[in-house]
Amino acid sequence: MTKQDIQDTNKVTSKSLAIDFLSMTDLELVAPERDMSQSYAVWIRALLQNWRQGTVGCKGRADVSLSTRKPWKQKGTGRARAGMAKSPLWRGGGVIFGPQPRTRTLKVTKRTKYDVMRALLAAYAENNKIISYDLQLVDDKPSTKLGALALKDMNIVGKKVSIFLQRSDYSSWLSLRNLPNVQILSFDALNAYALSNSDYLVVLKKDFSNFKEMVAQWN
Repeated sequence: MTKQDIQDTNKVTSKSLAIDFLSMTDLELVAPERDMSQSYAVWIRALLQNWRQGTVGCKGRADVSLSTRKPWKQKGTGRARAGMAKSPLWRGGGVIFGPQPRTRTLKVTKRTKYDVMRALLAAYAENNKIISYDLQLVDDKPSTKLGALALKDMNIVGKKVSIFLQRSDYSSWLSLRNLPNVQILSFDALNAYALSNSDYLVVLKKDFSNFKEMVAQWN
């Protein structure tokens, strides 16, 4: 890992000692040989489709709680014949061919997912947008203020940032989760939508081995 200052790459200061830019060599990452744009689009579509709750629904004529009695007799009134108030032609009646609750599932192969995430991570690494940072919390107590200072130290305030954390790291989680434009990602629940919806990726130095193990599974 090469240490460099964000403001000036030719100058190394004491402030920059907590910041590293991770490259593909550091991560032992091999980029896919073929273009993964189509696979990325397929996976994103599958994610958005599967995340839909599918609970929308309306009542048909069999579901409406109204009487089945004939409103008036068939002949002699001069009005159009009517069978029951549940008719879809009537106000308050059932809906014809309305949406019904259903479960939508689209599947993407694990190999495709791994290739897509390798391609995304390679793009971040090539543009120096994967940062390894040494977050120092006082007595391991949560502090959103220190989290905000960490983003300022990395010069990524106002950018969309994804920070990788372990689920058991409650102090760091509580310190960073409420910051604007920051999303927390766990090592065991990553997808293309979350990974691509960022300007920068941040990995804590203490979690670098976990991050490297996650990437190794994709090769």
